[in-house]
Amino acid sequence: MTMSVWQAVATIAVVALGTMLTRFVPFLLFPESKEPPRFVRYLGKVLPYAMTGLLVVYSLKDVSLTSGGHGIPEAISMLAIIGLHAWKKNMLLSIAGGTILYMVLVQTVFA
Repeated sequence: MTMSVWQAVATIAVVALGTMLTRFVPFLLFPESKEPPRFVRYLGKVLPYAMTGLLVVYSLKDVSLTSGGHGIPEAISMLAIIGLHAWKKNMLLSIAGGTILYMVLVQTVFA
């Protein structure tokens, strides 16, 4: 299914408007001069951990301990991520390092 030029322009405009609204509305609702509500501060504290847990569960949901590498590449990569983060305290390095290690393991060692 292909879109006409006008449909594509309308789609891009709606996506751009939605992106701008999600970026600008929080600054309008919670200006710097005003303290955000307690619930919003609470969400700011707990949501990063909740999302990290969600991503870990989602990443490991299809790991089979009875076939293939028996979850060994995933376990090695998780240990590398934990070790890198404990060592350097850099989330980007931890995630990138673990991802690269996992890809190397599944494409070469456990292929």
